[in-house]
Amino acid sequence: MTDLATALMSSWQFEPFLTLALLACALVYLRGWLALHRSMPDRYPLGRLACFMSGLAMLWLALASPIDPLGGLLLQAHMVQHLLLMMIAPPLLLLGWPGPPLLRGLPWRLRSALAGPLLNSTLVKRLLHLLVHPAFAWTVFVVATWVWHAPGLYETALLDTRWHDVEHATFLLVSVLFWWPVIQPWPSRPIWPRWTIIPYLLLADLQNTVFSAAFTFWTTPIYDLYASGPRLLGLSALDDQATAGAIMWVVGSAAFLLPVGWLLVQQLSPRLVRPSLGAPPPTLALAITPDGTVHLPIHASLQAAHGHAPRRAGDLLRTPVLGPMLRSRRVRRGVQFILLLGAAVLVYDGLSGPRNSPMNMAGVMPWTYWRGFVVLGLLLAGNLFCWSCPFMLPREFAKKLRLDRMAWPQLLRNKWLAIALLLLFLWSYEALSLWDSPWWTAWIIVGYFGAAFIVDLFFKGASFCKWVCPIGQFHFVESMCSPRSVQILDEKVCTACDTHDCINGGPRGRGCETGLYLPAKRGSMDCTWCMDCVRACPHDNIGLLPRALGSDLLHAGWRGGVGRVLERPDTIALVALLLMGAFANAIGMTAPVLALEDTMTAAWNLKTHILPATVIVLGLSVVVPLIMLPLLGGLGGRLGGRRLPLLVGTGRLTMSLFPMGFAMWLVHMVFHLCTSIGTAIPVTQRFINDTGLFAGTPAWTLACCLAIPDWLVPLELLILDAGLVASIILLYRSATHIAHGTRRLLLCGLWMPCALALYALAVWIILQPMQMRGTLLP
Repeated sequence: MTDLATALMSSWQFEPFLTLALLACALVYLRGWLALHRSMPDRYPLGRLACFMSGLAMLWLALASPIDPLGGLLLQAHMVQHLLLMMIAPPLLLLGWPGPPLLRGLPWRLRSALAGPLLNSTLVKRLLHLLVHPAFAWTVFVVATWVWHAPGLYETALLDTRWHDVEHATFLLVSVLFWWPVIQPWPSRPIWPRWTIIPYLLLADLQNTVFSAAFTFWTTPIYDLYASGPRLLGLSALDDQATAGAIMWVVGSAAFLLPVGWLLVQQLSPRLVRPSLGAPPPTLALAITPDGTVHLPIHASLQAAHGHAPRRAGDLLRTPVLGPMLRSRRVRRGVQFILLLGAAVLVYDGLSGPRNSPMNMAGVMPWTYWRGFVVLGLLLAGNLFCWSCPFMLPREFAKKLRLDRMAWPQLLRNKWLAIALLLLFLWSYEALSLWDSPWWTAWIIVGYFGAAFIVDLFFKGASFCKWVCPIGQFHFVESMCSPRSVQILDEKVCTACDTHDCINGGPRGRGCETGLYLPAKRGSMDCTWCMDCVRACPHDNIGLLPRALGSDLLHAGWRGGVGRVLERPDTIALVALLLMGAFANAIGMTAPVLALEDTMTAAWNLKTHILPATVIVLGLSVVVPLIMLPLLGGLGGRLGGRRLPLLVGTGRLTMSLFPMGFAMWLVHMVFHLCTSIGTAIPVTQRFINDTGLFAGTPAWTLACCLAIPDWLVPLELLILDAGLVASIILLYRSATHIAHGTRRLLLCGLWMPCALALYALAVWIILQPMQMRGTLLP
């Protein structure tokens, strides 16, 4: 063991006063928490106890561990100590909602003699109101930070233990005041509206950035004591100073910005509809009588039991951990905010990073990882992307401005606009090589956010999601092959319901913005998995239930706000485009097709492959389905003897073949994911290094495509086999709905070769040499 390690191990300071004080505080809180946990477990769960005890542990670590003596030798150690005292311990303590447990944990005589009279004093109440006022708390926090780090006071505190204790006490006190308006521990009431805490934190982060930058970029040592003292770990005084600034910069910014994200989630979440009388619910307040008795009044509506919700086997919303997460608006907004930050990184790197796609975050993350995980999510669960979609955040912000007074134009209340945008994407992906342009990828992301904001700024409901968003249409259609959907649990409950809050909204939340009436809903078309209907339902009669794969593809009846899908030309065209678009998107990366494009380019004396790619993409995704599906669908309708409308026959054929399209999307994305799984590592290292931090030398060897695993082709064939079997079953079921006897056999003989032809094309595609897009050539 080195001399430094030995010195550190012997520097633990078991000061009796500090240790006993923290232990006493822990015991008082624990005693009060146990009592409150029994009476109100929802307000004081185990997490509150864990937060408070963790805060006390962080205090003890900051003041009694070797960090304290090491802070006299290394500025970075002193900065870590200050971070523990100002950024970590105070929020943890306040997250424990310490007021009621500490009061309840005191002996009864002490409460009656001191706590009751003191806390009921008007002067004390006014003083506490002043101390936790955001303007005052922010000011004293910033002033204390800068004043105590001035060279004179800072070095005085290092040389005199009494001043050092005063410094630490000051930091802890002003930090508790600063974080109080942010955490707003119950039962305190906010002084300013909650949204004002966002600029409150951003301004604090701004001053922290200036403060940290001064340490990081100062060209001379700020503190003479560190410059003249012994040097540890081979660090010069300037290196130590720069490291201290970087620690304060990164950790401090994270401490300020994470709550900003949390508050944005709260503010962007739709507000609950108030009861019909419009009266706000009574404020919960803490009351302490002069004799020390603590009263914690709870509104009667919170005490009322909701009864037992109907249960169905396999309901994902009633699983212990995942269910509450899927139901929670805050969890959803949190995931969306994380993906929003990821989108910001992609935009930034796409516009300013390397032009070489495999070296750019925008060239790797969307086209390889996002698409792969999205299709896997559809296969394993359902429309998880819309649940976590970051594009919903700007539209939620737009709704807050309350300008959405117009109804979506009647002429555009169909899928044709979304079909055009989806076709534009399929074409530009191949013809313009979108996957190879981080710059265009970044601008597509920006345009998406802008479109979501503008559309829902002026139009009611979820107009962007339902009528415009091409990504959403992809998920709506593909989720018809998913194993779960949002459904009602008990039809009798819905029959007896006279408010229909699931679509109209009510006291518990807003209803379905895409206009899906849950009792008549079938499948996931137009369902964004927002769970608004789940939260709004006063009977808790909605679940995320399993279903037979593809069971709603052939449903000819009414589907809530979607209508009769088999009688809507726009939805049939959308399904047909995504069916054949799967093959058009995959075939464009095969070696024979790329060679054909080169031949066509040379034969037509062209300079680019745009026209040949256009011919192949539009031919396979538009021309072929536009000719073949109505022709065979119409013949099948005639063959059945029931004179079915051409649209219905075409719709049944298209829906029956769709599992083959889903299987093609799946094997295509799984191929990219498995052969390019390491590409995220070097591009992430490169991005972090470009920000000024160091994440190691980028391992560009991982950016090359991996050898195709021996198990991958058998897995792809298995997926295609499953798609073929599903399509054959659906085709047979369609035939039974249309024809009987010999006519049914003839109809099967007419339609089933379509599924076999798609299967053969898919097998041919996966067996061809592939263009390894998004990777560096070895």
